[in-house]
Amino acid sequence: MVKGITKRWLINNLGVTIVFLVLLIFALSFTVRMYHYDGIKNTITEKGEEAVHSLTGLAADEKNSIDSALREYIENFSDKESMELMVIDDSGSVVMTSTGFEPDRSQEMPDYQQAKNSDTGSSVWTGTLNSGEKVMAHTRIIYDSDGRFVAALRYVVSLSISDKRIFISIIVMTAIASLFLLFFVVSGLYFIGSIVRPVRELSATAKRIAQGDFETRVTKMHDDEIGDLADSINYMAEEIKASDRMKNDFISSVSHELRTPLTAIKGWAETMSLGGEPDSVTMNKGLSVIVNETERLTGIVEELLDFSRIQNGRMVLVMDKIDLLAELDEAIYMLRERAVSEKKHLLYDEPDQASPVLGDKNRLRQVFINIIDNALKYTPEDGVIGIQVTEDDEMLKVIISDTGCGIAPEDLPRIRDKFYKANQTVRGSGIGLAVADEIMTLHKGALDIDSVEGVGTTVTISIPLLDSDDEELLK
Repeated sequence: MVKGITKRWLINNLGVTIVFLVLLIFALSFTVRMYHYDGIKNTITEKGEEAVHSLTGLAADEKNSIDSALREYIENFSDKESMELMVIDDSGSVVMTSTGFEPDRSQEMPDYQQAKNSDTGSSVWTGTLNSGEKVMAHTRIIYDSDGRFVAALRYVVSLSISDKRIFISIIVMTAIASLFLLFFVVSGLYFIGSIVRPVRELSATAKRIAQGDFETRVTKMHDDEIGDLADSINYMAEEIKASDRMKNDFISSVSHELRTPLTAIKGWAETMSLGGEPDSVTMNKGLSVIVNETERLTGIVEELLDFSRIQNGRMVLVMDKIDLLAELDEAIYMLRERAVSEKKHLLYDEPDQASPVLGDKNRLRQVFINIIDNALKYTPEDGVIGIQVTEDDEMLKVIISDTGCGIAPEDLPRIRDKFYKANQTVRGSGIGLAVADEIMTLHKGALDIDSVEGVGTTVTISIPLLDSDDEELLK
């Protein structure tokens, strides 16, 4: 069955075209008919006018001269082959004909009656004779100088030849219209096919992608809008494939991140629950490990919850006037011991003071911890993590740089995408930067990352300074 685009084309374009062609044929047929009929009408009307001029001067009371003049006019009538000329008396009887045959006395002559009753003494009638022949008749009344009836001349022309010509013209026009319609249908179906076939292929490919076949691709046939759509679907497939791979890596990373502390907690819990009273050193070490790993689990879960809130647009900030340096000091304090234990240098060039900002202190501290934690993860032993704070007229900036492995140029544009990890060998869920970037966006700030592979990475955290409008909001 015809459906889809082809069906709409058949109903709309083809339907409109057929209606237009039918109306055009009717209009042209009417025009051709009017042309032929008007030509005949003009011819027989002119003949009537010629008769008036030829027979001028006849007197109604001179019958012999009238008969003689009319007979001479009929005998010399030059168009006997194309039309019949009749002479009609005042009683409506045909007294002479150019054919010499006896006329049909029962034939009505509406044009004669109309001509007698009209002011012009002239009338044209188109109709069918008793014999079934279609004719056009023109009656012209001849009056003498006193306005008395002399005779009526009736010119009768058969319309058979004209109707045949009109019919042939209609057949020719219909044939031309049919050829045009055939060409229109063939070219239209070819054009529709050139659209429908690629669209069907695109649809089939999209279904396969939806079913999980991320390797399937669309063959680009033409460099047009369909080709652009094919490129878009292929690009979409690449992105879905990459996203699916990142999702799987994320699940693997999170599973590993969760399993490691759980294994440690389980191991120490089993050690402490073995028979006998454990010594205080073992007890303290075990409790310390359990507490630390529990905090680590809590951090991972909180990170996942934050990511979920961001995805659902439910992250709410508790905004207040804060001292950003105090939150940065807290984050550095929390991670300094780790830096020492990992033999890495955490250097902080603390300014004397900084202007206040409007923000959520817990979320901003979370950003600092996330960035410094990443710097520690990717910086080798004896590496340096440097922290600076700068300020201009509008923004307060915290610059965190490291001498770690850096980020490859192809990874840098996507480093803040959800689930994306440039280095799969380092622990982490791959959503920390995405969460941090969203937190800075909610603060109307920015998180900019510059990196050179093999040299290190610099992260610039920018947040607007507190202004008068912000202070009004806090009141």
